[in-house]
Amino acid sequence: MGEKNKVGIRFSKEKNFSEWYQEVILKSELADYTAVSGCIAFRPLSYAIWENIKCEIDKSLRKMGVKNVYFPLFIPEKNFDKMKEHVEGFSPEVAWVTEVGNKKLSERLAVRPTSETIMYPSYAKWIRSWKDLPMKYNQWNNVVRWEFKHPVPFLRTREFLWNEGHTVFATRNEAEKEMGDIISLWDDFTRDYLALPSIIGQKSEKEKFAGAEYSWSVEFILPNGKAIQGPDAHFDGQKFAKAFDITFLDKNEKRQYPFQNTWAISTRMIGIMTAIHGDDKGLVIPPKIAPNKGVVIPILFKKDKEKVLRAARNVGKKLKKYNVLLDDREDYSAGWKFNEWELKGVPIRIEIGPKDVSSKKVVLVRRDTGEKNIVGISNVVNEFRKLLDKIQENLYKRAKKDLASRIVNVKSLSELKKVVKNGKIGKASWCGSVKCEEDIKDKTGSKSLNSEFGGKLKKDEKCFACGDESKFVTYFGRSY
Repeated sequence: MGEKNKVGIRFSKEKNFSEWYQEVILKSELADYTAVSGCIAFRPLSYAIWENIKCEIDKSLRKMGVKNVYFPLFIPEKNFDKMKEHVEGFSPEVAWVTEVGNKKLSERLAVRPTSETIMYPSYAKWIRSWKDLPMKYNQWNNVVRWEFKHPVPFLRTREFLWNEGHTVFATRNEAEKEMGDIISLWDDFTRDYLALPSIIGQKSEKEKFAGAEYSWSVEFILPNGKAIQGPDAHFDGQKFAKAFDITFLDKNEKRQYPFQNTWAISTRMIGIMTAIHGDDKGLVIPPKIAPNKGVVIPILFKKDKEKVLRAARNVGKKLKKYNVLLDDREDYSAGWKFNEWELKGVPIRIEIGPKDVSSKKVVLVRRDTGEKNIVGISNVVNEFRKLLDKIQENLYKRAKKDLASRIVNVKSLSELKKVVKNGKIGKASWCGSVKCEEDIKDKTGSKSLNSEFGGKLKKDEKCFACGDESKFVTYFGRSY
């Protein structure tokens, strides 16, 4: 019991989500705090998950013709001044470098909060003719946004990792087609790899990305009832092209401004995955994104130790393609190891003891349900693969059911206020005005998350909040 208390989770996810989340992050060794407030250290487990995310996303982007590049971390202040709307959206969060050593810089340098203003002066030089388009560049990097709200590991940190897609097209139609392709990529990836259902739609005028004509987002609902934005895509139209003088000669030798998109997915997804799938034993990692799909734990007794170890190594070799670990430490009990690997979220635990060796079987234990499956060693690879698929499917179904239970149709501000207080999300017919949204926030403490694409409205349906003509079917809730 003493061993278990040292490694286990003390807080209940349902009763104390905030403390539970912080404890899981630290004890599973996903991350740790650092001397810089709001900035975390990514430990090997979380960074390996991020590398898997990058790898899968990169494969899809390359199929779309996207090429990877890298631009500087520092952005001259004069670049920001070229896009006043952009500056207003980020100026409170920008960290500035003003001196080096004892010498003041002649011009302040911003630490990258996003890269439009450092990339687009180069785009203006590189794009000359319609033959240079489309230009589809992406960079994987870190950014700094000096958030003043309470930082939460992965979910809201002052420095985080992400990708930045910055694409340029000759026509609006081409750019808007890519918007659809990108949002489909985000939907497919978060569903198929992270086993996360979501709400996909268009951000409001108030909540859209600074500088965009419109923004699309993938939103998730956490167990504490708060929503959080995941990956997104922004149709920037010609705003940045005009600000940075990006032009091209079309096929008729006429000078035109191109159309641009920006899009991103970040390490926030690690936190969302942890919050939604984790339980009171710790982390639960969906198999398709897990760095290690399983761990072999030999149950050792002095008499049969070598025989069991040989069998455990043999099983590990059979499952090599799944990057299965072998925990053959002799200074920890089997029970301690079970708890530790449950805490770290490894999808399948493979137990093998003296009796299993004699019967040529192993025990496969599912992390998501705790169910035990006794299988023959000769068939372990096939059974292991099938079990991974079942776990992946179950995690998604479970999360989808939970998401559906948290969405409630509302017809008034009082209904929305009650729904949000109960840790749920309101769905309503809405006019879409900035003034109305501000009023909703003042009276209910919630904001718009996004609006359904092609949301069905009844004829002459009125806004639930102000009574004006309704234009959208929109989700509202508290948000990170």
